[in-house]
Amino acid sequence: MTPRHILCSALLLSLSAAALAARFDMAAEAAPAPAACPPGVGEGTTCLAGQDSAGAFYLVAMPKAWNGDLVLHAHGGPFLGAPTAKRTAEDLERWSIMPRLGYAWAGSSYRQGGVAVTAAAEDNERLRQLFIAKVAKPRQVYLHGQSWGASVAAKGAELFTAGKPYDAVLLTAGVLGGGTRSYDFRLDLRVVYQHLCRNHPLPTEPQYPLNIGLPADAKLTQAELARRTDECLALGKPAERTPEQAAKVKVITDVIRIPERSIGAHLNWATWHFQDVTHKRTGGASPFGNMGVVYAGSTDDAALNAGVARYAADPKAVATLAADADLGGRIPVPVLSVHAIHDGTAFVELQHSFGRTMAAAGRGDGLVQTYTGDRDHSYLSDPSYAALMEALAAWTTQGAKPTPEGIAAGCEKARAALGSTCRFEPGYVPKPLDTRVPARAKP
Repeated sequence: MTPRHILCSALLLSLSAAALAARFDMAAEAAPAPAACPPGVGEGTTCLAGQDSAGAFYLVAMPKAWNGDLVLHAHGGPFLGAPTAKRTAEDLERWSIMPRLGYAWAGSSYRQGGVAVTAAAEDNERLRQLFIAKVAKPRQVYLHGQSWGASVAAKGAELFTAGKPYDAVLLTAGVLGGGTRSYDFRLDLRVVYQHLCRNHPLPTEPQYPLNIGLPADAKLTQAELARRTDECLALGKPAERTPEQAAKVKVITDVIRIPERSIGAHLNWATWHFQDVTHKRTGGASPFGNMGVVYAGSTDDAALNAGVARYAADPKAVATLAADADLGGRIPVPVLSVHAIHDGTAFVELQHSFGRTMAAAGRGDGLVQTYTGDRDHSYLSDPSYAALMEALAAWTTQGAKPTPEGIAAGCEKARAALGSTCRFEPGYVPKPLDTRVPARAKP
């Protein structure tokens, strides 16, 4: 995809997003109803819930001692299938630190499941407007994106800018390399796994290109795939692993550079999420390819490179996915990020890509990136997020741009009241993504 095509796609998306924002009709939205709060949100917090006009469920938490600000949450995943209210309750329970710190919190299930970044960003903007129209008018709106939701938040922050709907952005454990680059390693996992295991698909099953994930009508279940991976790699019973199985696991962890604990999850995503992208987002063609990839780290790299299947990404599919899920970095408000260095789900090197994206858009000074010595993806610690929010609020309202060192100190201060851990590493600098995921030919 050429820079001109990327620029044109971004312009068209900006125009369409601006038009959609203007068309959100709050008169058509019902007021949220009182709802039970999930555990841990803080004494005196009240919750409101509803389903918006597009079909997305949402949940709002209002702390008893509201500080006047709103955290608008973009959840990760993405989950496949129809949206559910249960998802919003799970998100609030996980991020209960926000109402406990005094922030109002609002989260959407999104109107649909699957890998649809721009649509999810639209759903968040609709919820922001609904909160203001039906609940309260906040002083500041902080847009928080977690994992895949970080790409949703970043996309929304660069698309919806008229009237300054968001005052600042917090991105945690973000998948921020863009849809056309962040998932390349999952195709690498599929082809290396199949080269070693020959059971996804089985030789007796219809063969298909692995870069589509699965055929649209495939009946494979996650339980069956787990059975096959256990048969080949003994992921669920490492103590019983044979030397042959152990050797295969080592090839995968060394070549794909993912921890053993995340092999099964990434294989699932490379199956059903790729199926969702190919058959629901990009017209039946795959945007994923591995032409030109040189795999390294096995005991016989020559045999591995000669044996793995090779696929070329479809140019139109790449352009479609790029328009929806790649990032332009044109975020006009402060952006603060945190990422666990040893995150096995979203590689820390994605932060290097995002930093370059922001810099290329002329917004490098509007980004502060922080890192922790954790290996967790879903949640770090209460004092970590307390320090991040305090720093982001000071940057937004006082112009005091934070530093990684200051945030680390803020975490230690918050730990006195909140307990748990602080593992910020202010001196850490991530390497380029290409040092972990090999480069490949792109249309």
